[in-house]
Amino acid sequence: MAVAVMATVWVTSAAADVDSPLTGSVIGTALSVDYATGQATTTLNTAAMAHDGNLDTYFASYERSYTWTGLDLGEPHVITRVGWSPRNDGLGPGRMVLGMFEGASRPDFLDAIPLYMIEQRGVIGEMSYGDVDCSRGVRYVRYVGPSDARCNVAEVAFYGTPGAGDDSRLHQLTGLPTVIINTVDAVEPFDKETNIVSDVIIISDNGSKILEADATTRQRGNASRTFPKKPYRIKFEKKQKVLDAPSKAKKWTLINNYGDKTLMRNIVAFEAARRAGMEYVPWCQPVDLILNGEYKGCYQLCDQIEVREGRVDIDEMTPDDIAGEALTGGYLIEVDAYANEEISWFTSRNGIPVTIKAPADDEIVPAQTAYITGAFNELDKRVFGNKYAGEGSYREILDVPSFLRHFIVGELSGNTDTYWSTYMFKRRNDPKFYVGPVWDFDIAFENDNRTYPINNHSDYIYVYGSSANNMNTFVTRVVKRDPATAGEIKQLWARLRDTAGYDGESFGEYIDNQADAMSRSLDLNFTRWPILNQWVHQNPKVYNSWQAAVNDLKSYVTARIDWLDRKIGYVPGSGVEAIDAPGGEMFVARVDGGVVTVSGAVLTATVYDLAGRTVGKAAADAPFTLPAHGVYIVVADGRGQVVKVAY
Repeated sequence: MAVAVMATVWVTSAAADVDSPLTGSVIGTALSVDYATGQATTTLNTAAMAHDGNLDTYFASYERSYTWTGLDLGEPHVITRVGWSPRNDGLGPGRMVLGMFEGASRPDFLDAIPLYMIEQRGVIGEMSYGDVDCSRGVRYVRYVGPSDARCNVAEVAFYGTPGAGDDSRLHQLTGLPTVIINTVDAVEPFDKETNIVSDVIIISDNGSKILEADATTRQRGNASRTFPKKPYRIKFEKKQKVLDAPSKAKKWTLINNYGDKTLMRNIVAFEAARRAGMEYVPWCQPVDLILNGEYKGCYQLCDQIEVREGRVDIDEMTPDDIAGEALTGGYLIEVDAYANEEISWFTSRNGIPVTIKAPADDEIVPAQTAYITGAFNELDKRVFGNKYAGEGSYREILDVPSFLRHFIVGELSGNTDTYWSTYMFKRRNDPKFYVGPVWDFDIAFENDNRTYPINNHSDYIYVYGSSANNMNTFVTRVVKRDPATAGEIKQLWARLRDTAGYDGESFGEYIDNQADAMSRSLDLNFTRWPILNQWVHQNPKVYNSWQAAVNDLKSYVTARIDWLDRKIGYVPGSGVEAIDAPGGEMFVARVDGGVVTVSGAVLTATVYDLAGRTVGKAAADAPFTLPAHGVYIVVADGRGQVVKVAY
């Protein structure tokens, strides 16, 4: 851990002259390195040498990461410009790329915000400069070297004017929201158990929207924790409304997507789940992450899967719910191959491992554990039995429509982990288990060398995928042994193909829009993690660019839809369920030049985009102009009729 050291230089305060650097007391990492001996020192290559005006001296820390040099300006200043020059050696210019300039009101930098990040190599013997777009006044300023660089900087400089400023505009790294985590004593989160006190700041809307709150941070995940780019969980001290998320909650996740070189497989899968009509789909947003002044890359800020309004919206149980209807729900469980690493878990009668996610470990009581264990065992017994309909069948206690929507998303995405980790929930006073939400798609969409190429397989991908013990057999008994299921899958697939944007063109447009929004962040991410031409995790192939990976994702989705059409037996148009209107007339919606008109007995219809957002009303006497090219769903008001239109 870096320790701050202070030394006084340029003690006369520089004020408003932006052509002269600000001055103050030097602060920074205490231990520097003596390259001649490789030992730590406090007299050679110190933090003060980055502020001595001499481009031939430099600061190099003993520790390799999270090290810095900066100034206590004595009073708040609004920083308008920063300058830097690399150490005069062969590696100097490269070792400053992704270096971060920050400002803070606290000397421990717990409230640090970014001022500027270096994205280009500097020039030895010259100062480079960057304009700062941040209106908040800060007393403490610093330069934090990128990971594994020992800071290694010849000179840094700060320019600005005295004043407290305001929070009308903070610096956002790219067009994506910027998430900043500053931990007490700059401790890097190191396991899943230790919650480190943190200050979390989220900057969005071109720097005009800021959320800043006390929190704790720890690592999260299982296999994803083994990667160099670590996943994290944030828990705010108080519930927060984060960006445009539907839930106000304490717990949020930062998914690393290390082995996914599009960084959007989860995002695309969640979109597929929304189009499939799943009851709850995790909210997510790609973001840039800074941890203790170090740029960590592009992450996916996402819901924590939990029982809560706006998430899995069922009754939240208390320890007093131990009898009657109160004991029957709500429960959130996960069929989980890692269940034996958790606290509240059990193995079903047919060996399926199950983690109880809600009630939480610290709230669940024995009566609740016994109830949900017994309820799942009853489901397990019925699925593995031979009765598929009527009284005593599994259909009485498994919600088959939610199961099949979940199944379709897994098959479209080619997710070999679909039944390695499968969430289900049970409502109060409802005997059924509902399947969802979907989760964990980093090796989906043709990103698993164990099943690549997916479309060469003759059967559904779940047959070849990873499974929590015996869960694949559970799925087979529902999908293949139940004589009614094949027809239900065919009906569901046809409805999605005809009315919900389940086609290659529509998904391709969605992926391209995501790539456009993420492009600058993706460039920075793969500067921080230069792995595009490396095999990591289960990658079946490597790329020279993230755009090539995105193109492969689009091609896969189109090909997979064609494969599922053949496998399921899709008949185009069979999924549009038109309902007779009074007088025998049918509802019709037509598009001409982007204008929707409706005819038939229906007077009005509502137009939705594929994200489910209302875009307008269409009627025979008031045609509606579509806002842009794309695929839309037109729903006859009050008639239950649905028509898919494209422009």
